[in-house]
Amino acid sequence: MTTTFATVAGLGGASLSSTSSRLTSGFVKSPVSARNPLRQAVAMGNGGRVTCFQRNWLRADYSVIGFGLIGWIAPSSVPAIDGKSLTGLFFESIGTELAHFPTPPALNSQFWLWLVTWHLGLFICLTFGQIGFKGRTEDYF
Repeated sequence: MTTTFATVAGLGGASLSSTSSRLTSGFVKSPVSARNPLRQAVAMGNGGRVTCFQRNWLRADYSVIGFGLIGWIAPSSVPAIDGKSLTGLFFESIGTELAHFPTPPALNSQFWLWLVTWHLGLFICLTFGQIGFKGRTEDYF
């Protein structure tokens, strides 16, 4: 039995040189080498300590908290749920649960619904307030 090998010509036999011309475009940025922050920190002489965020990364402002709280209490105080407001229902359920204080609220108590709904709305309002206020002061929009 005889076996023959055919030679295939193509890219396998072609030599690729590193000086071949590259296609360039205005839409594609030039390649950037990855930077290792650990090597940069050692080279800068700060003992290898890497700071990824600014010290005051939250940049909390008390006016945002105040306006956000007012901005949530005002619409949640509109009587829209059977003639009662969300804030009123939440505070009423707090009073009902405090009436039997040592005993915690039952799992099927309306208190949990009003608690989660009221606080979820508050946190969403505070988050958007922080984004809007800081976006305006730092000229994002």
